[in-house]
This record gives sequence, C-alpha cells and structure tokens, in this order.
Amino acid sequence: MMPRALPRHALLATLTALALLGGCSDKAAEQQSLAPVEIDRATSCELDGMLLSDYAGPKAQIHYAGQDKPSFFCDTVELFNTLLAGEQVRAVRAVYVQDMGQADWEHPQGHWIDAKGAFYVVGGKRHGSMGPTIGSFAQEQDAAKFAQEFGGKVLRFADIKLDMVDLSGGALHDTRM
Repeated sequence: MMPRALPRHALLATLTALALLGGCSDKAAEQQSLAPVEIDRATSCELDGMLLSDYAGPKAQIHYAGQDKPSFFCDTVELFNTLLAGEQVRAVRAVYVQDMGQADWEHPQGHWIDAKGAFYVVGGKRHGSMGPTIGSFAQEQDAAKFAQEFGGKVLRFADIKLDMVDLSGGALHDTRM
C-alpha cells in the first residue's frame, strides 16, 4: 500500500515546525558557543603564544563571529589593546574577563564575567603577564578595595582608552624569557 501524501497545509505546518525546532537548536548552540570557556595548561595567548596558566593576573577571551573557539589573552592589557586598536575588524560576539574579586591572582581559574559590565582598576601596582595590568572585577566595591590596596583608578569598560593599554611592558617584565 502506498503512503498517502500529506495535504498541503499539513505539509507546510510540519515544515514550519521543523524549521522552528532547527532555529531553536541553532540558537541554543550559538548561546553555548558564546559561553566563557575555561583555560587549561595548554591554552595559549592569541597574540604571543604564551601559556595562560604560566602567568598571574586576570585573563580574557573574545568570541568572534564565525570562529568556533574563543581567542584567549594572557592579560587584560592585551585584550583592551586588541579591542581598541584601529586594525580590529572582526565582529565581536562576546568578551569575558575574570572576576579578580573571586579568582586567585597568582593562579586565576574560572570566575568569568561579561567584560562590558565589569569594573576595572587601571594604574595599579599588581602585575600580570605583560607587566602592570588592569584588574577586572564584577563588583565595584571589590575594584575600589583593590585600588585602595594597590593603587590605580576604578573605571568602566567604555572609559578605558588605547593610551592606557601599552603592550611594551611585557617583555621588559618577563623574567622567564
């Protein structure tokens, strides 16, 4: 016996439902691909290949459109330099930094937060992989406490400018090279 053909309206309803389900799974996959990714011993920096786990201070990651895995940075100074440089043309989907109010400065793991909503301490005395770095915090009071203890000024994401993110300090301060 031959299967009966679906009436046109039933066929359209079925195809629409499948398209919506496919769209939902695409959206769920996209959200998952934009979630922060934890670093491991082999995670290296996008700019210089340094292993992130070898250095103290906050790390960062950028999720670019059309890229399956995030680009990692061993220092927030590198992150801001990349985002603020005029050469940056790739579409940015998400940016994460570590909340140093929760993470261990010497061996930061986890505690990823949306970089655009974070508070930053610029000009403090604590060092990251690139020398003096920018501390990143989820809570303004944690940033203020850090600034009081280590110096610097508390700023928001949009207040950080290119002249605040000098990359020349990294090699000068790296005793492992």
